[in-house]
Parts: sequence; structure tokens; C-alpha cells
Amino acid sequence: MTMSKLRSEGSLPVVSLPLPVDVTAPAVARQAVRATLASLGLDDLAIDDVLLATSELVTNAFEHGESPDKLEVEYGDDRLTLRVFDSGTDRPRLKEPAPMAARSRGLQLVHALSEDWGHELCVGGKYVWAVFSLPRRDVGH
Repeated sequence: MTMSKLRSEGSLPVVSLPLPVDVTAPAVARQAVRATLASLGLDDLAIDDVLLATSELVTNAFEHGESPDKLEVEYGDDRLTLRVFDSGTDRPRLKEPAPMAARSRGLQLVHALSEDWGHELCVGGKYVWAVFSLPRRDVGH
């Protein structure tokens, strides 16, 4: 997998990663996000939350979306945005899982860990996104 760095409309750095079409996708996505955060100088404890949310968003795209396509990471103004694109048009729903259910907690976790989350329909499908507050530490402090 190769990552490409792009500039979005808001001139914020974006890393775009094509997702493999197999069960390795969440691990590949986590590894790419971890590397991106390290390259930005972000090594806060909140990174664990971002990595868990990455896994959940990618897993949901495979289990509930159609043909997951890519992951994008954008950072600016101390905010990190994850976006996972898939070709499905079914809108993600935050639902309360049964207490004994072993699954169906992905969006609940994303909701709890992120500052905000949602989805947007776009040409060819949708993306589901999550935003995290991740201020950089001042160098030298």
C-alpha cells in the first residue's frame, strides 16, 4: 500500500490510503494513521483513541458499506479528521447494542472517543468521518 500526500481545499495536509479488500484493512489503516501522527509530531495518549476509531470506521465500512475504497487523514488547527470512503449509500446509524451482544459497538466507540463524527453522501457512495482534538506539543517543552 502506498500513501499519497495531497492538499485539500482548505490547504490542510491529507494522507490518502487505498484500503486493501481483505481482513488486513483495519491493521493497514491503523499502521498508516500511526505513521502519519508520528510524522506530525503527535504522540499524545489520545492517539490510542484515534487508532481504535480508525479500526472501527474501517471495519464498519467492510461490514456495512459496499466496496470500501480509501482512508483519508487530515490535520489542521489542532484537529485530526479521519474519513473512510465506501461505495455504499446506506447511512450509518448509532444504535444501542443489546447488553450481552458481542458486536455492534463500533459507532458507539467512535461517538465516545471522537469530538464529532458523521457521514456525507458523495459521488459514488459516502464517507464516514470522525474528528479528534489533538494539539501539538511545543517543541522544547
